[in-house]
Amino acid sequence: MKKLLLICLVALTLLYAKESVEFNYAKKDTNRKFPTNQDYLLSYNNILENVRTSVINISTQKNMHNQSSYTNPRVPQDRFQRSLGSGVIISKNGYIVTNNHVVEGADKIKVTIAGDKKEYEAKLIGRDEKSDIAIVKIEAKNLNAITFYNSDDVKVGDIVFALGNPFGVGETITQGIVSATGRSSVGIVEYENFIQTDASINPGNSGGALINSTGNLIGINSAIISRSGGNVGIGFAIPSNMVTSIATQLINNGKFTRAYLGVAITDVSEDMSSFYDNRFGALITSIEEDTPALKAGLKRGDLIVGINNKEIDSASELKNIIGSYSPDKTVKIEFLRDKKVYIKDVKLGSLDRVAATVSTLDYKGITIKPLDSKTNIDGVLVFEIKAQSEAQNIGISIGDIIIQIENREIKGIDDFKIATKTNRKKRIYIYRKGTIFAIVL
Repeated sequence: MKKLLLICLVALTLLYAKESVEFNYAKKDTNRKFPTNQDYLLSYNNILENVRTSVINISTQKNMHNQSSYTNPRVPQDRFQRSLGSGVIISKNGYIVTNNHVVEGADKIKVTIAGDKKEYEAKLIGRDEKSDIAIVKIEAKNLNAITFYNSDDVKVGDIVFALGNPFGVGETITQGIVSATGRSSVGIVEYENFIQTDASINPGNSGGALINSTGNLIGINSAIISRSGGNVGIGFAIPSNMVTSIATQLINNGKFTRAYLGVAITDVSEDMSSFYDNRFGALITSIEEDTPALKAGLKRGDLIVGINNKEIDSASELKNIIGSYSPDKTVKIEFLRDKKVYIKDVKLGSLDRVAATVSTLDYKGITIKPLDSKTNIDGVLVFEIKAQSEAQNIGISIGDIIIQIENREIKGIDDFKIATKTNRKKRIYIYRKGTIFAIVL
């Protein structure tokens, strides 16, 4: 009897010892307000009317040369490929920003502006394939140049409008919100820092404007994720701050030269973050010789957590920020070493100058280069990778070290050339973050 009583007392104690859950309820007296009445209509017409003539239609023509035809094999035949896109006027005297993929390879570029019956012939000023940005120019004056907004201040949930020329139907405006910011590793281009939106973006919208509810430009519509080719509510825009940085160089120099730090970096796992006061950033895994990073005293194992007072959360974020700067710019780099915070001024180098002095090789969408002498492993480094290439699609990433192809160990570029001289499929062994695995390429 005593034993039974004891069991009952224990059960009752456990029952009442459970934590209670309190639910948060909305106020019962919440009032409803109706958006319309007899006096006014909700509309963004006044905002959009001012921007309509800042967004233009682009048509391009490519001359596709055939060396022969079935009817007359000795007479070359010409075919023309036409495509449509959009662009945004950024200066009163005719400079227009658009996507690189809209104008790439075009023999002729034609521009039309809403409300203007004239068709303008545009000249290609410069383009940057790695960010998918291009600048063209038309001969015109007093155009309605768009007003830029600081894309660092864009917030998730902001109301946005996408303007462009989808499917060639003509000027079109769609509405949505900002779904996310800082989207990277999407696999569209090499340098990705996209604003994601659910505003409808369709073929032909590329190069058009993504504006906020004040009518200011926050991004250039660039791509969508879709299995069918139509809009499914996942669209991406290049942020306005990246656009202005790249556009300035393209206009002044005809090309964009990226800054260079000289480090190989990776993300930090949750376990690894415990060594850095539970902070995340870009972990330095190696430093190349004669680089800005080496001269500044950075070391393998340093965790970069900030650039110019902007917090860095990942390796891709650091890559995008450094890649947005011009060479010779001095930046403040904040990093953790032995759980202590350090800040150093680092003068960045030129990625073009590095590429000119370092022996590199392109293969199946990847660019490889030799490892620096301080790396304790033999192989070649995957330095760059082309978006949507065969290599990227099977999982090769920037920073991978190729150590063996079939039965040949790779100790340098010459070994790589020999191992890949045939076109047949090959087993490629890759070293990544302490793990070795094989893929077929």
